[in-house]
Amino acid sequence: MSHFTALLLYAFFASIVFGITQRSTPRSMVRFGALCFGGFLAAAIVVSWGMYFIKH
Repeated sequence: MSHFTALLLYAFFASIVFGITQRSTPRSMVRFGALCFGGFLAAAIVVSWGMYFIKH
C-alpha cells in the first residue's frame, strides 16, 4: 500500500465520520462528507508540493 492509497483511505473514512457527526440530514451528511474528502485531498497535495520545494 502506497502513502497516497493510505491517505485516500484515511480521508474517505474520516470524511464519513465527519459527515455523520456534523450534519443532521442525509443529504447534508453526504455533501459535507464530500467537502471534507476534497479538503483532505487538496491539503495533502498542497503540503506535498510544499515539502517537494523545501527539499529541492
